[in-house]
Amino acid sequence: MTFDWTYIRVWQEQKVIIIGILVLLGAAWTFDWQAWLNDKVRHHLCFGAAIALVPLWMLQAGVKPGLEVHFLGLTTLALLLGWRMGMLMAALSLLLVTVFGFESWAMFGPNLLLGVIVPLSASYLFFLLTYSYLYRHLFVYIFVAGFLNAVFTITLKTLLFSAFMVWTDQHSWQVVFDNYLSVLPLLLLPEALLNGMAITVLVVFKPHWLCTYRDRDYIINK
Repeated sequence: MTFDWTYIRVWQEQKVIIIGILVLLGAAWTFDWQAWLNDKVRHHLCFGAAIALVPLWMLQAGVKPGLEVHFLGLTTLALLLGWRMGMLMAALSLLLVTVFGFESWAMFGPNLLLGVIVPLSASYLFFLLTYSYLYRHLFVYIFVAGFLNAVFTITLKTLLFSAFMVWTDQHSWQVVFDNYLSVLPLLLLPEALLNGMAITVLVVFKPHWLCTYRDRDYIINK
């Protein structure tokens, strides 16, 4: 007699979507909406960033259902918008990708928690650690908080999804390793370059757009 994992899987999916929604509500509750509403440039920047992620996440590749890979861009989003607004806009991007049919509604909860909230939060924490403990230099911001941070973020996201797929018995460990984890090394450099170049362009041409960057921290006081 084999155990039916269906009910366990449904319960887990409901649990993760509740956790994800609670985190988003907490971020929205503590966000300074008055300052945001008074800044029209920030409106266009936030929604533009959310829309820019949609085609990036639509470019998926995979053999097994639920094991599709794509570039994230979450490090750039975290450095651009900050933790709270970054999560809200990333959640909006995920919602649009799901509505367009590129992600299943059944996986919306895991995608929200494991594919958006945890990686973006970890990416922002990575930046905070570099800001607090490393020398504040432009090189550090671009190559550590941007380039290396993107490598860390996509690795974390891939490992989380791998563990989730095996834990919920949707795929065996061998299937996950052969069709998902084995592709990770091919994604690291492109993801790092994507985010690193985006941060470099923003620092050079639009530094005031970056929520986490100030000239007085990285240039003026040197």
